[in-house]
Amino acid sequence: MRSLLRWVYLPVFAGAIVSSAQVAVAQAKSAEFGPSNPFYAKSTLPFQAPPFDKIKDSDYQPAIEAGMAEQLKEMKAIADDAAAPTFDNTIVAMEKTGALFDRAMAAFSGVAGANTNPELERIQQELAPKLAAHRDAIYLNETLFHRVAAVYEARASLKLSPEGLRLVEVKYRDFVHAGANLSDADKAELKKINAEESTLSNAFRTKVLAGTKDGAYFTTDKSALAGLTDAEVSAAAAAAKDRKKDGWLLPLQNTTQQPSLASLRERSTRKALFENSWTRTERGDANDTRETIARLAQLRAAKGKLLGHDSYAGWKLEDQMAKTPENALKFMDALVAPSTANAADEAKDIQAVIDAQKGGFSVEPWDWEFYSEQVRKAKYDLDESQVRPYFELNNVLQNGVFYAANQLYGISFKERKDIPVWNPDVRVFEVSEADGKPLALFYCDYYKRDNKNGGAWMSSFVDQSKLTGALPVVYNVANLPKPAEGEPALISFSDVVTMFHEFGHGLHGMFAASEYPSLSGTSVARDFVEFPSQFNEHWATYPAIFSHYAKHYKTGEPMPAELAAKIKKAEDFNQGYALTELLAAAELDMQWHTLPVGEGLQEPDAFEKAALAKKGFTLSYVPPRYRSSYFSHIWGGGYAAGYYAYLWSEMLDDDAFQWFQDHGGLTRANGDRFRAMVLSRGNTEDLAKMYAAWLGSEPKIEPMLKYRGLEKTAAK
Repeated sequence: MRSLLRWVYLPVFAGAIVSSAQVAVAQAKSAEFGPSNPFYAKSTLPFQAPPFDKIKDSDYQPAIEAGMAEQLKEMKAIADDAAAPTFDNTIVAMEKTGALFDRAMAAFSGVAGANTNPELERIQQELAPKLAAHRDAIYLNETLFHRVAAVYEARASLKLSPEGLRLVEVKYRDFVHAGANLSDADKAELKKINAEESTLSNAFRTKVLAGTKDGAYFTTDKSALAGLTDAEVSAAAAAAKDRKKDGWLLPLQNTTQQPSLASLRERSTRKALFENSWTRTERGDANDTRETIARLAQLRAAKGKLLGHDSYAGWKLEDQMAKTPENALKFMDALVAPSTANAADEAKDIQAVIDAQKGGFSVEPWDWEFYSEQVRKAKYDLDESQVRPYFELNNVLQNGVFYAANQLYGISFKERKDIPVWNPDVRVFEVSEADGKPLALFYCDYYKRDNKNGGAWMSSFVDQSKLTGALPVVYNVANLPKPAEGEPALISFSDVVTMFHEFGHGLHGMFAASEYPSLSGTSVARDFVEFPSQFNEHWATYPAIFSHYAKHYKTGEPMPAELAAKIKKAEDFNQGYALTELLAAAELDMQWHTLPVGEGLQEPDAFEKAALAKKGFTLSYVPPRYRSSYFSHIWGGGYAAGYYAYLWSEMLDDDAFQWFQDHGGLTRANGDRFRAMVLSRGNTEDLAKMYAAWLGSEPKIEPMLKYRGLEKTAAK
């Protein structure tokens, strides 16, 4: 079973030279900040967890602005230091800055993404350009850069540890990547672009959240929901009631296709639900994003050119594993033909079912999930309604996700009821080493809410660092359907995989063992960051793990062997479709971000249609996983020119899992080795070399083709 694409949330503020005047202005704006603010001092809670029981919405902005002022003052002191630049007084000193800013911004980002409200949205809007300017004030500071460059030039003679050397190289690269070598005039232009880009990205996120909420399917006719289970109908009634409506409501998830489409028998309902999803931000109202993304694409093309590249993607990928958009495109393009060929074969099977039932129509996107489910039942005798009772959310978490981590790495989990949270749905667990030593704090917020961003992600409130003595505090957020009161939270197997995926990101953060916070945990290239998470998905179907959690929620009986075998056998099912919708989105992202400067504003719908046709995506019944107009990863989530990373990382994760299979599978020895050589290392060494050192070879694509069921198609 392959990932249906979740993501690690790494807030990116597009990136002023730090002047005394700037520091004074920032300090004046944060004058209202004082000891009564819960961010004023380091949290006294275990693991320095945010005191959400004391934090009010009005506390965030003063703390963040005071944090920016404090960090600018700290950076100015480093830049103005009369002593010759050294590793300690420049590079390490920079690592120690921004403590207040980091703790306030981390808490705000977490809550604004998972539990927003109009006040938090207002704060986001006000902060967006300020955060961009703050980043520029650091990375475009000429005096500071000269000190960093001096240390970089002298690095070979400094007798640094391997991690220290890596930190110098990464820090220097980050400055250059951000535009430190530009002329003053170009820096001024870049600052303008960054401010507008940040403002537009924030506006995009707000529009998509509102458009997704407004796009929910609502009906007063219960018969329109024929095919849903009683529990799903009850949940739809509860969702409508939450919005003070009498009837039934199906909220949208972030992707084009919607889970209910697999069950809804009424074709008109399926079509309405799909079209609500497809047009959620293209209705000509306040939530229409098309002008926003057209301008963002134009700005990014200009930014790429200003920073010395032919396109934004050229600039963005220079510090990634792929290195160039050409390399990423070559990798993706090779997958298009086999994936679309598989999808076309799958469509023939679906059409045969429609014709046998005398449907009298050709398969459309809103039909795919419904009829492919029937094909799956016929081919594998597998019914989703038979499967869900064996996947109760808490049992999957405790006896699946946590159990796999215990078996591989020896860690254990204890729920903490005394740690404050941002919503009653949130749970907190203390994570301990096999010897009882504290390792991390883990939050999970799994249920969908209208005020939560779509999709699923991982991020952190506190990053691990030996320099600061901090242990990691990480969290997972998802949008799993919340059951009606008193009903069990029965989830799909796809949702199970989501939980394993995001927890893989969590392990990457929890196992961090770096000296320096900049290199810790998930602070790696986009096309590597999805590797640990997608690798962790494999344990969802590993027999020893699967049998431990796949148990009936009423009886506790394990899933019958024949049903479990059907799930395993059906792993390759619909993979042509799944890979094609993923590839279409990734190629679409790259087409937007390889636009050369001077092309002018694009009309998003026309651009999207032409871009997909250009790359060979001509199957009308397989829409891209995300349309341009609600593609939050690339316009508001930091994955611009980087959505290919899921596929690139999939090559790494499948090869990695094959290594486990070839070396005894699920063993503590294998898990400990993987933890020591990969998961704990963060960005402390070259990622390609790190991977090859652990695997014993360069990554191979053959395992990916195998697990995607594309071996035969690719060989044709």
